[in-house]
Amino acid sequence: MIHLHDLGGLWRRSLIAWPDGRRETTTEVFWLQGPSLYADLRVPAGRPDWASVKCLRDLDRTMLRFMATQEGFFGRLDVADSIGDWQRVFDIRPDNGLGDRGALAFEGNILVERGIEAPYIEHWSRAHGGEAMALMLATDGGTPGCLVAVGDSFIYARGREIALPLGAAFSQMVADADSLRAAQDLFDCEISFGRRRGEDWRIERSSHCFREGAALAPVFDEAAGTLSIADVTPDGAPMRRTWRVTAQEGAPMRCFAPNRTLEIAGAAP
Repeated sequence: MIHLHDLGGLWRRSLIAWPDGRRETTTEVFWLQGPSLYADLRVPAGRPDWASVKCLRDLDRTMLRFMATQEGFFGRLDVADSIGDWQRVFDIRPDNGLGDRGALAFEGNILVERGIEAPYIEHWSRAHGGEAMALMLATDGGTPGCLVAVGDSFIYARGREIALPLGAAFSQMVADADSLRAAQDLFDCEISFGRRRGEDWRIERSSHCFREGAALAPVFDEAAGTLSIADVTPDGAPMRRTWRVTAQEGAPMRCFAPNRTLEIAGAAP
């Protein structure tokens, strides 16, 4: 029997297969599982050259078509009778109306997930475990976000301000956008995986190519119930983005440098 506490850590997918014989092994997948909150990023192989891309407004149609093939979501995982139910608070792609539930079993060191609402098999390997914490976030306008950290890994995620139509084909939405700017605006959200080395929280892989290599520089103010991170505007200007913390798991203060937090927690976002 598999329980929620068996699944903490960073998981990497080695295989997804479907009943028709299709198999896929090249997509980079990062599933970071906290105490119950989780975040997931999936970046296919073949990303176009992005050397000149510094912000959302630099994305051209070729890059946007690729980005529409990415996947990413976050929310809360429930496990009962070895069935995982990944409840999604936010998804980069439009909601397809199906739940995300899978029957779970360990086969040696491999976690095998068999889809329930949709038929598939995924193979997962745990890269590492460690102390875990997670924050559920929201803007004053209700846009969702989260930060999950386990061991030296983290995933930061920012949802959209406006929900996409239920059941829409995302690639078609991008192709049908009235202008390049409108197509870019469909991607005004983010899911980024990175590593923590002391005070340096560095993004390594992201749904936004131009965020890779950037410092997240999180500042957690427990008393105020806020988290701020380093970001850029759609036009590329540096900014700090401040969130309200709506739920927390684990011991967040142990993940942040206390002296640095106290020093700059009152700084203007």
